[in-house]
Amino acid sequence: MKVLQIDSNHPLIEQQLREKGFVVDEDTTSSSEQILAKIAAYDALIVRSRIPLNAEFLMRASHLKFIARVGAGMENIDTDKARELGIKLINSPEGNRDAVAEHVIGALLLLAHRLKSASLEVEKGLWRREQNRGDELLGKTFGLIGYGNMGKATAKRLSGFGMEVIFYDIKPGLEDHNAKQVSLETLQEKADIVSLHVPFTHATHHMIDKDFIAKMAKPFYFINTARGKALKTKDLVEALESGKVRAAALDVIEHEKASFETLDSSDPSLTYLASSPRVLLTPHIAGWTIQSKEKLAQFIVDKILSDFS
Repeated sequence: MKVLQIDSNHPLIEQQLREKGFVVDEDTTSSSEQILAKIAAYDALIVRSRIPLNAEFLMRASHLKFIARVGAGMENIDTDKARELGIKLINSPEGNRDAVAEHVIGALLLLAHRLKSASLEVEKGLWRREQNRGDELLGKTFGLIGYGNMGKATAKRLSGFGMEVIFYDIKPGLEDHNAKQVSLETLQEKADIVSLHVPFTHATHHMIDKDFIAKMAKPFYFINTARGKALKTKDLVEALESGKVRAAALDVIEHEKASFETLDSSDPSLTYLASSPRVLLTPHIAGWTIQSKEKLAQFIVDKILSDFS
């Protein structure tokens, strides 16, 4: 099979596929139009997020047998059209679940114990102890929204903190020994922390908005390592100002470009978030570790070889 990689990935993908007889080409710089002009010559695509694969693209890719997305989210691919055309879709959410889980724990500890604000103040010569008194996690309720690979990995790591861990997911029967499945209403009633672990779909677009926040019974910490567009940013700003959201960690931003490589910084909400000591902003790196780069690639190769070797 002739395979085209259009994003930079771990070299093990090319190496292992070539060893199994695949022809692997790489083009990480050509535009969407340039890729489109030659895509009919390939049997498979390996992608991350650089180029959206819409219906027109897929119809021109007349010989594609599979598309492998090195990562979890598939929103840059017209999945309905791909299935209609008989193109198998492969992704590797298992590869960065551990990285995301660790990021969530680190972000929560940083916010609850005021490590960001305290460190910034000490750098400025301020030594303020009472103003930086921390908030212990013991006895709190951690609410996960979404209980797939990322949610489950996060729940597993929460087991030693003495918190009650609950989750809401549209799929029934996902409860395990690490977390209890509840209704969304129960999560909103009980949770002291809310962490998002959902894909981007029409249903999850702006699911965290003014209405969701109003239904939360208690002031809460908010963490988003999923997709930026799941949050209505201006509503979060209002909740931070009112105190309904105690602090927030955002690894993904509503105004990220589709490639996740750049950010539209014109939204005035970003100015507030960037200047707030109660907000942690990171550039979509929760799943971005040395280890996850290799694991994401290895899961992709294993799945390709399972179906097409």
